[in-house]
Amino acid sequence: MSIAKTLDRTISVSPERAQEASTDLAIVRRVQEGDVAAFDRLILKYRERIYSVIYNLTGNREDTSDLTQDSFIKAFQSINRFRANSSFFTWLYRIAVNTTLTFLRKNKLRRFLSFDKINEDGESAEVIDALVTKSHSDRDALRRELQEKLNEAFQRLSFKHRTVVTLFEIDQLSHREIAEIMGCSEGTVRSRLHYAKQELQSQLQDYLK
Repeated sequence: MSIAKTLDRTISVSPERAQEASTDLAIVRRVQEGDVAAFDRLILKYRERIYSVIYNLTGNREDTSDLTQDSFIKAFQSINRFRANSSFFTWLYRIAVNTTLTFLRKNKLRRFLSFDKINEDGESAEVIDALVTKSHSDRDALRRELQEKLNEAFQRLSFKHRTVVTLFEIDQLSHREIAEIMGCSEGTVRSRLHYAKQELQSQLQDYLK
């Protein structure tokens, strides 16, 4: 991941995201005025993204399907309380994250981070940049070993730290958006990302040599 891309996501929300928020607000207003069918457009638009963020926190497809459905049901039931203090996108993400947190606490489940997912574009994510610099004659074997060790290290992170890593590295959200979703300051988001990076590097120090 380039420094420029990281800074862009850190500093501001893109014009495209701002336009998206405006379009969403118009649809939300229609739903609030009684056009229930209009909510289907929001489901179609965000279903895959919400499914993705929940899956990266649960690692179970059946649970993810149920939680995705629950998140949209809760969003629909609460739609009249949406006041546009944030974008619909971040409001919906917050519902999904909180729904998942409640589920994980109740079931005492932990998530495995996918090395394939965070490295799918051919570039290493910021959290594990140093891992791919280690030379090894058998890259496939190293990759499998890295996946196992990364999963183990990721399990040890708290839900809050796993969530910021997921939203920043996998869902490519800005610090501002993550702060809105998690109900904290941007400084707290940066602090949690830094802590998560340090913890993962500590757990994987043998691969950083």
